[in-house]
Amino acid sequence: MALLLRSLGLGLISAQEFSPNTVVQRNDNMARVGLVWYSIFMASDDLNGIKDDGDLRVFVQNTEHLKNGSLRFDFQCMVQGECGAMAVVWKKTENGEYSINYEGENTVAVSETDYNLLITSHLQNFRNGSETNVLALYETCRKYGLGSPLGVPSQKGHRCPPLLWSGNGTQGAW
Repeated sequence: MALLLRSLGLGLISAQEFSPNTVVQRNDNMARVGLVWYSIFMASDDLNGIKDDGDLRVFVQNTEHLKNGSLRFDFQCMVQGECGAMAVVWKKTENGEYSINYEGENTVAVSETDYNLLITSHLQNFRNGSETNVLALYETCRKYGLGSPLGVPSQKGHRCPPLLWSGNGTQGAW
């Protein structure tokens, strides 16, 4: 019974921190998301792209809104079997999405965000006549008072960091 009461108390405390009124859907005010983020979860309709060595499995570390409206992403991904750091600039489109040509044509949009703790993004990849959709959930390091989620820079021959939420689902890379 004591455990049940403690769980209820923790749930109420957590609920006070989250305010559904502050969640924004499909907002293109990306100037507010320039924080240090880390990947929690990815899901896709084609799991090959987000497997450990998939070309769409990326670990965003930082976002920066540029003066011209574009977005710069610093991330890590597998390149020829090794974890490598990359930076890319996505150009803003007229409908609030961002696009880049990487392994095909790609668009990305923020599905939901509260600008402080969580971002859910939707990436569409168009390559060789097929479309792949990837949903990703990111959490800010600021929640834990951290500047960098990894703490240790990636070194040659090391694998990219795992997603923080691990399990064995069928539709997500965990």
